[in-house]
Amino acid sequence: MAGLDTLPPGPPLPAFIQTALMLRWWSAAAFACRRRYGDVFTVRLAGFGTGVYLANPDDIRAVFAGDPRIFHAGEANSVLSGVLGHSSVLVLDEDLHRDRRRLMLAPFHREAVARQEPLIAEITAANIAGWPVGTEFAVSERMSQITLEVILRTAIGATDAHRLAALRSVMPRLLRLGSWDTLAVARPRLQRRWPWRSLRRRIAEADALLYAEIADRRSDPNLADRTDALAMLVRAADADGRRMTDLELRDQLMTLLLAGHDTTATALSWALERLTRHPEVLAVAVAAARAAADGDPAGDEYLDAVARETLRLRPVVFDVGRLLKEPVEVAGYRLPAGVTVIPAIGLVHTDANHYDDPDEFRPERMLATNPTEATTPPGRAAPAHRWLPFGGGNRRCLGANLALTEMRVVLREVLRRVELVPTSASGERPRPRGVIQHPHRGALIRVRSI
Repeated sequence: MAGLDTLPPGPPLPAFIQTALMLRWWSAAAFACRRRYGDVFTVRLAGFGTGVYLANPDDIRAVFAGDPRIFHAGEANSVLSGVLGHSSVLVLDEDLHRDRRRLMLAPFHREAVARQEPLIAEITAANIAGWPVGTEFAVSERMSQITLEVILRTAIGATDAHRLAALRSVMPRLLRLGSWDTLAVARPRLQRRWPWRSLRRRIAEADALLYAEIADRRSDPNLADRTDALAMLVRAADADGRRMTDLELRDQLMTLLLAGHDTTATALSWALERLTRHPEVLAVAVAAARAAADGDPAGDEYLDAVARETLRLRPVVFDVGRLLKEPVEVAGYRLPAGVTVIPAIGLVHTDANHYDDPDEFRPERMLATNPTEATTPPGRAAPAHRWLPFGGGNRRCLGANLALTEMRVVLREVLRRVELVPTSASGERPRPRGVIQHPHRGALIRVRSI
């Protein structure tokens, strides 16, 4: 087979230069490599090692379905353990990951998520009431406030007024990690040194608040009746009857906050940024929001399509990693152990081989009734294999249902409570912040009262 026993081609630049380019122009650099080298290419990054990008859905599907003993996602995410902790479901692999994931499924079942919709709507409406009218502002900050409040109230279940206020203050400062902070996240020992001591203090402040919530939940006489994720995790037991320790619960709560707060806020920011630049789509979305508020399922379906199309065109997480523990054949190459294979979600989502006019924002393509999506033309990947914003396989995002529901409810409330003003300004560029691709100006919008 061509290329067997060799790494795929890639840029010959030194690792430190490739690292600098990826940190500054992550998605743009990946697109440039794809144009130059094709669907499989190698990058070398300082402090990370050798990575092989994959842009073909069939190759990505094989990786997602691969043996979890060989394809380690947790180890690839280990740089986050300085904040998430070593028992976070994101940094575990093999049997430990499987067992921890099973314990965490209950809060994310469709029925459990549906019960939270009224609270999500209430939180969103309260936030919108404070938006400036007639003045341009970065909506990403407002979306971040909404999604943090949703996580604090639905996942952690915080109700104590003083502790809730403290969490609202502490968590954003901790979770918005800059490039400088990520060095100490990847190497926790650095947190003892002067430049990073503030990060250490922020983690300690957050830990104190989370442990207080855990203690409250354990002592709650009504624990069996509570529906927040923390209560469900406290009640959860494995096949041997073992329950999570306080430390393990803390790590899962931190994971929910990191993985379920900024990601959804960023996706919502991109959705509003895209809608303001497509007046015809915005008009349909506003009508759908009003219909959804009146109980019409078609309205919800269209808002879901807006969310899905946003996640296709502006995936919050551009790629994911799997560290190889053994040599394995991937995409026609026999890759050695120690290489990280990188399914490139963003490259698949904007490939004309898989989407017609891929750079256009067309929510209709995501409707279940769309005949072009109901069938798979020859040479094109099936819909489930070319739409990958939540990853796939045994590592597919646990919170996918919650994220999509939250996006639909928040969009419904925004579009029916204020009038978004369309703009002819050029679209905002993705800017890397940690592992997330943010709108570079914070998704500037202007609204009018209805």
